[in-house]
Amino acid sequence: MALDNLIFGQCILYFLAFVFGFIAVVPLSENAEDFGGKCLLFTRGMWQNENITVSKQRFIVEEWGTESSCSFITFVGISSLILSAVQAWRLLFFLCKGHDDSIFNAFLNLLISSVVVFTVFLSSTIVSVGFNMWCDSVTEGGTMPSSCEDLQDTDLELGLDNSAFYDQFAIAQFGLWAAWLTWLGIAVMAFLKVYHNYREEDLLDSLIHEKDLLLSRSSRRNSHLKSGLV
Repeated sequence: MALDNLIFGQCILYFLAFVFGFIAVVPLSENAEDFGGKCLLFTRGMWQNENITVSKQRFIVEEWGTESSCSFITFVGISSLILSAVQAWRLLFFLCKGHDDSIFNAFLNLLISSVVVFTVFLSSTIVSVGFNMWCDSVTEGGTMPSSCEDLQDTDLELGLDNSAFYDQFAIAQFGLWAAWLTWLGIAVMAFLKVYHNYREEDLLDSLIHEKDLLLSRSSRRNSHLKSGLV
């Protein structure tokens, strides 16, 4: 019963990881389309007057963020999405059929979940730090009268659609950090399963050893009785 509860708990966590991964991937994909493939993260720029006579300012991008940052985050999100869906389906099948992982498979799941925890944490950190750098640029470190959220309603005249960048990355950050916490829980439960299987293996070895001792004692007694009768 305890093992069934552990498998059921893992199945729920994998389902949550799938949901949070989906929440993160969708706005990231939308932002990539709105920005024409340009990566908003770690982008640097500044506000400048259009010319000397006109006081109107426009935002000038000095350096766009590397596309590999956004590509890596999207790749991690999609990989987490697919892996969590496969694992949830597999554990649901095990739960219905009453099967269980072998010790090797349980250890392999622990390694995989640990790697995913690290990569999702790295992706979440990249998104948070990179997006804060973008917001610092467009608000000039908070000295602008408008906040970063307000500026998504302003046409920055960058030749792209910036009407939803704040909402997109706010949702993506929530999805990634929630997915990280979920995968952390998955890794903890995977460790508990490995520990449970290890304890069961030890118990089985002990029972086999005790059985061998009892059989050897019984055979010795029988041999002593036969020799006494002779």
